[in-house]
Amino acid sequence: MDFNRSVLRPLSQLGSSFMENEDELQLMGWNLTPEDLTHIPEHWLSYPEVRALYHYILAFAYTILFCLGVIGNGLVLWIFCVSKPLRTPSNLFVLNLALCDFSMVLVLPILIYDSIDHKYPGHLQCQIFALCGSISGIGAGATNAAIAYDRYSTIAKPFEGRMTYGKALILIICIWTYVLPWCLFPLTEKWNRFVPEGFLTSCSFDYLTPTEETKAFVGTMFVICYVIPMSFIIYFYSQIVCHVFNHEKALREQAKKMNVESLRSNQDANAQSAEVRIAKAAITICFLFVAAWTPYAVVAMIGAFGDQSLLTPIASMLPAVFAKTVACFDPYVYAISHPKYRLELSKRVPCLGINEKPPTTSDTQSITTAA
Repeated sequence: MDFNRSVLRPLSQLGSSFMENEDELQLMGWNLTPEDLTHIPEHWLSYPEVRALYHYILAFAYTILFCLGVIGNGLVLWIFCVSKPLRTPSNLFVLNLALCDFSMVLVLPILIYDSIDHKYPGHLQCQIFALCGSISGIGAGATNAAIAYDRYSTIAKPFEGRMTYGKALILIICIWTYVLPWCLFPLTEKWNRFVPEGFLTSCSFDYLTPTEETKAFVGTMFVICYVIPMSFIIYFYSQIVCHVFNHEKALREQAKKMNVESLRSNQDANAQSAEVRIAKAAITICFLFVAAWTPYAVVAMIGAFGDQSLLTPIASMLPAVFAKTVACFDPYVYAISHPKYRLELSKRVPCLGINEKPPTTSDTQSITTAA
C-alpha cells in the first residue's frame, strides 16, 4: 500500500507553505525533511505548531507516570519472582500483565525527551514506541480478560475451576497469539502502519489516512482489541458480583431459618464483607479499563469514520495520555491489593511501612478468593 498519498500536496508545496509568514505562524512539521513528512498524516500538518508550554506539561506528566510505573511494575516483577508463596498459576497472569505494562513504561523516557525537545522522534524511534505501546495496550486488555476469567472460575467454581500451571501457560500462549498479529501488521506495513499523532512526539497506528484499508483496520482493531476484552471483563466480573451476592443472600436466609444472627464466625463477622470487597474490586477494574481506553478508542473511530476536524493535536493527545496511565496503575490495583503480596512486601521492603499481618486460618478462604 502506498501511504505517501496521505500527503495530498506536493512536498515542495508543503515546505513553501510552512515558510510563508514564518515570523507570524509556523505549522506543525515545518522543520521536518521531505522523507519524514511522508510518514506523517497530512491532517496534523494543517495545525499551528504546539506551544512549548504544552510539551513541557506533557513531559512532566510522563515523568510522573514513568516513576509510578517503574516502582509499581518493578516491585511486582521482583516480589513475584523471589517469593515462592506467590508463584501460583493465577499469579502468572499478574506477571504477564506487569510485563505488558513494563513495555510501555520503558519507552516513556523517549516521550519525555522528545516532549522537552518538542520534536518528531524520527521514523525508527516512532516504530519502536508504537510497537511497545501496541504490545502494552492490546496485551494488557487480553490479560485483564484472562484474570477476570480466572477469578470467576475460582469464586464461582471453587472445586473444578482451580487454575493449574498447564492451563495458565496455555492461556498465556493464547494471549500472545491473539496480540502479536495486531502489533506486527502495522510494523511491517502489511496492513496499516505506525505514524506520529497529536504533538508528533508519540506514535500509534494510522487512523487518519482516508482509505478503505484504514477504515477496515481501525474497525477490526476496535472489535478485537477493545470490544471483546471489555466484554469479557464486564461479563466475568458481573458474574462474580452476582455469585457473591447470591451466596451472601443464601447465608442470611439460612441463618434466619435457624434463628441465628449469622452463620459466620466472630472473626469473619469482624472482617470486611466479602460481597463489598469483591464488588469494589470489580467496579474498580472495569472502570480503570473503560476510563483508560474508551477515549482513545473514540478518537480512533472518529479519525477513521467521523469528522476529523474534531481531532486537534490537544484533543488527540489527552486520550493518548489516559491510555498510558493504565500501564502505571495496573500493578497497584491487581498486586498491591493482594494480601500475600503486601505481606511479602512488608517483609522485604519494611521501609514502605506497610506492616501487613500474616492471615489467620479463618481468613484463608477470603485471601484465596481475592488472589
